[in-house]
Amino acid sequence: MNTDKLIAAYVKIRDAKNEVKREYDDKIAALQEQLDTIEAALLGLVEQTGVDSMKTKSGTAYRSVKTRYWAPDWASFKDFIEEHGSLDLLEQRIHQGNFKTFLEENPDVKPPVNVDSRYTIVVRRGNK
Repeated sequence: MNTDKLIAAYVKIRDAKNEVKREYDDKIAALQEQLDTIEAALLGLVEQTGVDSMKTKSGTAYRSVKTRYWAPDWASFKDFIEEHGSLDLLEQRIHQGNFKTFLEENPDVKPPVNVDSRYTIVVRRGNK
């Protein structure tokens, strides 16, 4: 098969995929905005009426508390974790870029991790 045709087809399909994703993202954003407006109205109703839930023929809405935590100062949070020995406060995933750098700087260290390396193809658009 002709390499130029393969690359041209790849770029065309990738562009079409990106356009579909952009349209999808725009539609999802519009729907989310509508849901946020309705949610705010329902929160206002439960506050006005002093109830935690409202049951109707269409369904039940109830108020719940959603709590989220984040560290605005990672250096301080790292010190906190070390001080309390609480590594379980972190999610279990490896920072790919930092780990790659660590391995390059420490070639004799054999950490207990799995590695998956494979070739991929990167396609860049040509000049028009």
